[in-house]
Amino acid sequence: MKKEDCFYLGKIVKKYSFKGEVLAKLDTDEPDIYQNMDAVFLELKNNLIPFFVEQAQLHKTELLRLKFEDVDTEADAESILKCDLYLPLDLLPKLDDDKFYFHEIIGFMVTDKNFGEVGIIKAINDTTAQALFEIDRNGKEILIPMNDAFIIKVDKNKKTIEVNTPDGLIDLYL
Repeated sequence: MKKEDCFYLGKIVKKYSFKGEVLAKLDTDEPDIYQNMDAVFLELKNNLIPFFVEQAQLHKTELLRLKFEDVDTEADAESILKCDLYLPLDLLPKLDDDKFYFHEIIGFMVTDKNFGEVGIIKAINDTTAQALFEIDRNGKEILIPMNDAFIIKVDKNKKTIEVNTPDGLIDLYL
């Protein structure tokens, strides 16, 4: 399995028991839907390795307590600590039409209600306090906050996103 065929699910953040259990912090608003996984991919030395799940249950509402096959000791658990978890893209839950996953909108055309055609989304920057659309407009980068108040319409079929940004925001970059 290649990383580009998967989505980031979360990270193993700590050991839970001396029997090899670990706690994972999931990158989702609905961690409970992942309690019935059969397997998950762990990134070990830049490779995705399948690990089979013996048991998974929510721990303190935001963490998932995991017991993997063949991870039976504290030392085994230590060896997978801080590993990223991935699942195949086809296991992503379907979203309503007005919602999207970040990877889905790469390549979408952004148009602004007042400005017109802005450019193509080349990436999402989610390392800042507020996620940003990174838009390419003829070689110039334009950053627009992914604020619900700015997003008017997402059309997945036409691969477009219509926004209404404050006056002058786009002009700052040109």
